[in-house]
Amino acid sequence: MAPTPRVNTAEPARARRPLTVISRLSLPLILCLLATGCSTLDSIQRTVFGGGPRRGQPGFVDGFLGAVVADEPNAALVGKEVLSAGGNAADAAVAVGLSLGVTLPSRAGVGGGGACVAYHPAGKRAPDAILFVPPAVVTVGGGDRRAAVPMLPRGMFVLHAGRGRLPFEFLIDKAERLARFGSPVSRAFARDLALVAGPLFADPGARNAYGRGGVPLVEGQTMTQPDLAATLAQLRVAGVGDLYQGALARRVEQMSPLAGVPIGLADLRAALPAVQPPAVVAFGEDQVAFPPTDGGLAAAAALMTLRDRPADVQAALLSSLAAAARWRAGGANSDQVLNGELVAPASVPLYPATTSFAAMDDEGNAVVCAMTMNNLFGTGRMVPGLGFLTAASPANVTPPLLAAGLAWSPRRDAFRAAAGGSGQAGSGLAAAAALANTLRSGQPMQSLVPEPGRANVISCARYLPGSEANCGAVADPREFGLVARGS
Repeated sequence: MAPTPRVNTAEPARARRPLTVISRLSLPLILCLLATGCSTLDSIQRTVFGGGPRRGQPGFVDGFLGAVVADEPNAALVGKEVLSAGGNAADAAVAVGLSLGVTLPSRAGVGGGGACVAYHPAGKRAPDAILFVPPAVVTVGGGDRRAAVPMLPRGMFVLHAGRGRLPFEFLIDKAERLARFGSPVSRAFARDLALVAGPLFADPGARNAYGRGGVPLVEGQTMTQPDLAATLAQLRVAGVGDLYQGALARRVEQMSPLAGVPIGLADLRAALPAVQPPAVVAFGEDQVAFPPTDGGLAAAAALMTLRDRPADVQAALLSSLAAAARWRAGGANSDQVLNGELVAPASVPLYPATTSFAAMDDEGNAVVCAMTMNNLFGTGRMVPGLGFLTAASPANVTPPLLAAGLAWSPRRDAFRAAAGGSGQAGSGLAAAAALANTLRSGQPMQSLVPEPGRANVISCARYLPGSEANCGAVADPREFGLVARGS
């Protein structure tokens, strides 16, 4: 006996009713809103309907991007482009750091290094300090100028690892294009170049890269660096490790002695960045993180003084110099330095030049860095055929103060402010004064930091995530940097 057919009792009209616009969009909308970085109407429209710039293309993020501030305008604009393409603060910071090695090689470069503080609001954890300070070469001798081990590529790779959103190769490509196709010489770089062009141009690589017919480039002229572009392309294709234990490492070992700055393969292999807990200082309801270096502790000690005695700038300067001296003496950790008795040095050493930058994205991720070549233009010697200057050995020069600090609220799990300081002996005080002023006023650096210091600042008065309308950034008006941000 055949089975009795089942009767479909569903309402025919409803079963055949076309999906409404809302019902067709519901699932994509939900998925988009749950996805990281898909918070704007523009992102939702692209997810649902397609079209428009894709992640990795400028214009992917519409509206508020965050901000980038740096001492060199071309590098700052690269950072903004990365944010616009859907990158986060770590991506932007990596792109800026690598680009500064192209556009401001007097103070940053493949041959140099630095220190950063990176914050990500998700996870309710303290910021990280990423240390990639260029150490002295110790495995080879000879040469007439001792070099440091290149640390920038490994430092930027570690900053990106676990924090970046866009491919690392994409970020290297930004710097590579600046070197290959050229960038206009900024006022910041032209000033540095004019100061030392005479002795610097004794090196043929530097003379070819930074001059025309033996005459230093001036502001507005195009600076192309094909050898550096080739090195960056090799890092992009073969990976950063190639500079430390691959074909590029062997070329550095082979070619650096020809410039009088030998760097051994064993030095390259052994040079590793470090991710460490920062030194932390309380300021009102916020916490401020500094890299556990002499410059970071100099800034932390100065901030503690300004927190308790806002008008005593001289005491803050002495505290910063004393903290740096105590750290360099050894035998004490960051807490012992900041909470112990500090004695200012009898004389202030001549600290080398540095540069600073900061980046923040629309989600409240933030990075602030200080970078150096351990001297203006490092050793003044370029590795033949590779296009980058070597940093000066810290065994031969007084290492610089790498001063940077980042404020956040553990209770709100949100970013508050970041400041990078430069200005040789005034670097620590500069970062501290900028942070103290910003945290008190609610606006980024409402007054100039004391001479000879300079500062770059990003802040959000009502925190981020929170109220993006209260976020701002300032480049020190006495210098030639740039704030690059979206609406």
